[in-house]
Amino acid sequence: MLTVAHEILASLRLTAGWDRWTARGANQRVRQGGYATAEAALALPALLVVLSLAVGVLVAVNAQLRCVDAARVAARVAARGDPTTQAVRAGRAVAPKGAVVRIVRVGDELRVEVTVDVRPFGSALRLPSVRVSARTVAEAEEAAR
Repeated sequence: MLTVAHEILASLRLTAGWDRWTARGANQRVRQGGYATAEAALALPALLVVLSLAVGVLVAVNAQLRCVDAARVAARVAARGDPTTQAVRAGRAVAPKGAVVRIVRVGDELRVEVTVDVRPFGSALRLPSVRVSARTVAEAEEAAR
């Protein structure tokens, strides 16, 4: 039975610790002092970097979705025929802090663009910002009549 288990482990290339354990006997343990600590010391910083990147991506995606919503809201308000300043105000209310809302009228078409620079970790860390924007086009309602 031991031979079968040894062959299975050998095929999986996991025999290094097994050979040492069986060579010394079942009652003696192989001491591997410090290996777990060293592996944890290497793994934890890598895990924190990956986790930080994931949080940064989630913050950027959240800002993107809010920009899309803000562009939609501003386009609806502008398409109803309300003043452009009121449409910009409505877009800024939905957009992330510091967003720029631009509305351009070309004929019967209203083009709305919302842009913001996102700092996923705030201004405390001097990391580069990510520019997020959303655009939408709406037809003015008076033109649809």
